[in-house]
Amino acid sequence: MKLRLLYITTSAMIFAGTAGAAEIYNKDGNKLDLHGKIVGMHYFADDNKNSSDESYMRFGFTGETQINDDLTAYGQWQYQAELSKAENDKSKESATLLGYVGLKYGQWSSFDYGRNYGVVYDVFAWTDVLPEFSGMVYGADNMMNQRGNGFATYRNKNFFGMVDGLKFALQYQGRNTEKIDKGHGRDASRSNADGYGMSLSYDFGDGFSAAGAFSSHNRTLAQREQAYGHGGDKANIYSGALKYDCNGLYLAMMYSQSYNLLRFGDASDEKTIHGVANKAKNIEVVAQYLFENGLRPSLAYIEARGNDIENYGSRDLHKYIDLGVSYNFNKNFVTYADYKINLLKDNDFTRAAGLKKDNLVALGMMYQF
Repeated sequence: MKLRLLYITTSAMIFAGTAGAAEIYNKDGNKLDLHGKIVGMHYFADDNKNSSDESYMRFGFTGETQINDDLTAYGQWQYQAELSKAENDKSKESATLLGYVGLKYGQWSSFDYGRNYGVVYDVFAWTDVLPEFSGMVYGADNMMNQRGNGFATYRNKNFFGMVDGLKFALQYQGRNTEKIDKGHGRDASRSNADGYGMSLSYDFGDGFSAAGAFSSHNRTLAQREQAYGHGGDKANIYSGALKYDCNGLYLAMMYSQSYNLLRFGDASDEKTIHGVANKAKNIEVVAQYLFENGLRPSLAYIEARGNDIENYGSRDLHKYIDLGVSYNFNKNFVTYADYKINLLKDNDFTRAAGLKKDNLVALGMMYQF
């Protein structure tokens, strides 16, 4: 949820600006907006060792300058500060989430470069709408599946203004390879060689939409040599989604098939196995309804299954039912509860990979501006 409950997606930011942002400056074609949110949240788990404070703050700036009647330059920066650690605790690092700059032509085309969202997330975003436990299967810094570095992105709305509802995006990602510096830097699971991707969506009207995306990356040497997921020189993913969003009812279904992309295990924990599944499938189904009083109940099913995992074959990596509810006091303040009913079973693989099998409850409230 951390990107989607009341936050607007990156592509919409480019064309429409940031919803609810506080305007700092607006003069002579130059604008600067401040946006952010503060979240107070706690996880409750079956095993008390997995219960934790998960509070955080996100804030950033969105700016633009009018170059001429058709051309506008823009940029965005967003940062996350952890609120759940001691002042001298570096186990939860704060980090820059977004930082990119680009040009927008008219109302339909834009090009930008920097740390941004990958085009595959254009599809994943449709089911990343739960109060808390969504968008967790592929995660950030995993090729074009969510946020990442070195994205050059071209986006087009309404097919140059000729076909209402048709959007597409083309993207290239430069190399972000492993860095070895006294134990610091990227591990293999968060690295990438050169890659490209595209997304396409169409709004049929009356609330119905469809989207598809794919990406393909070369793999680094360390990725090809890791114990789990060493097969193949490419990391590819194909994804599609359907959505209905009208009169308070929101329904979405997403399916993806990936190769050498779905991560498992903790690379920083020497006691567990870790790597990627040579093949994997992911299905997500979400149903929500927004009542006029601001109440939004939510029901979802999430499954991600890895195939051809060395020595283990086919295994579930994520599998749960999600029951959630949120209440919007107004556009700036929300409270929510989210219950993750974990369906992973205790077996040799989940123990070896250190996969958590607990049910989780998240209780939180969010102020955004």
